[in-house]
Amino acid sequence: MDVYRTTPIRTRRDLYFGILSKTVNISRVLRSMASSTGILGNCCGVLRAAATKTATVTKRRGRPNGIVKPQAVSPALANFLGTNEASRTHAVKKVWEYIRSHNLQNPANKREIHCDDKLKTIFDGKDKVGFLEIARLLTQHFQKAA
Repeated sequence: MDVYRTTPIRTRRDLYFGILSKTVNISRVLRSMASSTGILGNCCGVLRAAATKTATVTKRRGRPNGIVKPQAVSPALANFLGTNEASRTHAVKKVWEYIRSHNLQNPANKREIHCDDKLKTIFDGKDKVGFLEIARLLTQHFQKAA
């Protein structure tokens, strides 16, 4: 530490960059040793496992399940959506498109939606609906699959 304080500024900078270059060289050597001899095998193994797990997850995608699975809908929702089958996500998306296109959100409180006649048919005749209620109110329009 005393050497650092007594050396001039130009030399301090040279000292700093010398230490930095040595650190970079050491990290390169360690990386090459890890890849050739497996010194850091546990770390590399964890990374390899994560990469293969991600690859297997992407391969498993097949037919849609859960809220993405198309289901039969009630006549009221079918009239609103224009189709007899829809996924829950598609239905919520279409409802939001309708709300935005007709400016049905309360400007003072964006979490509140003013229902017009078309929305009242699917939201139990309510005048106002909170945006968190939309998915819950739509569940009654999806028929359970047997």
